[in-house]
Amino acid sequence: MAFWRWLRDAALAAAVVTFAGNAAGAAGLKEEIAPTGKLRVAIAVGPAGGAFWCVKSDSGYSGVPVELGKAMAAQVGVPVEFVEHPNSNAITDEAARGVWDVAFMPKDAERETKVSFGPVYDSVETTFIIRAGLDVANIAALDQAGTEVAAINDTTVLRGAKAFLKKATVTGFKSYEEVYALLSAGEIDALALARDQLNLIAKQISGTKVLAETFKKTDTAVAVPLKHPQSLAFVTKFMTDSKANGLLKKAYGANNLSESTLLTQ
Repeated sequence: MAFWRWLRDAALAAAVVTFAGNAAGAAGLKEEIAPTGKLRVAIAVGPAGGAFWCVKSDSGYSGVPVELGKAMAAQVGVPVEFVEHPNSNAITDEAARGVWDVAFMPKDAERETKVSFGPVYDSVETTFIIRAGLDVANIAALDQAGTEVAAINDTTVLRGAKAFLKKATVTGFKSYEEVYALLSAGEIDALALARDQLNLIAKQISGTKVLAETFKKTDTAVAVPLKHPQSLAFVTKFMTDSKANGLLKKAYGANNLSESTLLTQ
């Protein structure tokens, strides 16, 4: 009898230690990933939402990062706060300043020196949209001296376009709104961006055309500031689970996005 009482007490003690450890771990995560008491999710805002870009309206923000940010905050057990930025470069630059806790953005080698990336969840072709009235059938015809191509400043797309185009002039601009306005006004010949975004723009700006060719792939992933190991482990598990349990697909559906670029493995 004494043995069974000892075994029961030992099991109870182990359970208490496990619970205390889990509670301490949860508290440690919350302190690291939400030091202000809110999960601050960095988002880039533009005229059309997508896997990375978000849209602001009178009712708030929309976009895949918004859906994922809300679900992530609920799992941490804190409110969510969206921190608006004009582009992915601005998000990257503020990673070391304690402005945000979690972000979703295009990944490349340069950015990996400034933030820690978790799983990639979207991989999309990057190409060009041609302004209305300009007869350009392919990238070779676009890459000519005197052709003005725009991209958003210090982004993976800008770096890719500058490396790929040999004759055309590639210029970086501050925000999505700025390049959108330039394309709409016919003040640039082409805009480089992810294909899903360009397809949305083509529906909004009459006469524009998205080229069938691709010059690079853009991978979008979850990210946290450097030296945040608990945060990185949490967002990695969250995104892995979201791919398996359908949350990621639901976020795409809520924003009327095709699942063709979605990575579920």
